[in-house]
Amino acid sequence: MNFEEKVEKTEPIFHGHIMDVERETVQLPDGQTATREIVRHAPAIGILALTTDNRMILERQWRAPIGQTTLEIPAGKLDARDKNDRDSAEHAAIRELNEEVRLQPGHLERLYGFYSSVGFSDEYMTLYLATELTPVTTELPRDKGENLEVLTPTLDEALQLIENGQIEDAKTIMAIQYWQLMTKK
Repeated sequence: MNFEEKVEKTEPIFHGHIMDVERETVQLPDGQTATREIVRHAPAIGILALTTDNRMILERQWRAPIGQTTLEIPAGKLDARDKNDRDSAEHAAIRELNEEVRLQPGHLERLYGFYSSVGFSDEYMTLYLATELTPVTTELPRDKGENLEVLTPTLDEALQLIENGQIEDAKTIMAIQYWQLMTKK
């Protein structure tokens, strides 16, 4: 069966700092038309950063879209203005670790990539594992308004944070579940 929709028209709705919104008119496989509203978002990275004493780096920060603080792994978008980011998600992961938690990885490994919410957004995130962490020698500036508190839970503590609803961020839950599988191997 053919599922592909053919785009007949695209109209820009909004152009912002971190995303754009478009409305597409599409022809469905059965010939009917439909409308799709799509958030165009820069590619992003998330980092499962593990310390030498087997704790993960989490950040508590305010998130305006949900109106509350969250616990998340270090993450961020690839900066389109930075040629190194455009060429390498790995570069963005190293930069984000510096900006957010002032650490650099001795080992950085791509785990996998995924779409964060395929129903309305094209955001593609790459998840990395960062180990052998050491303090940076030169600190990069944080994004304006980026206020963070760093926590370092054990795996059992991180799993408890998910269970009691203190971690609800999908990329962070995926990273913790990956960590849990790593320990079982």
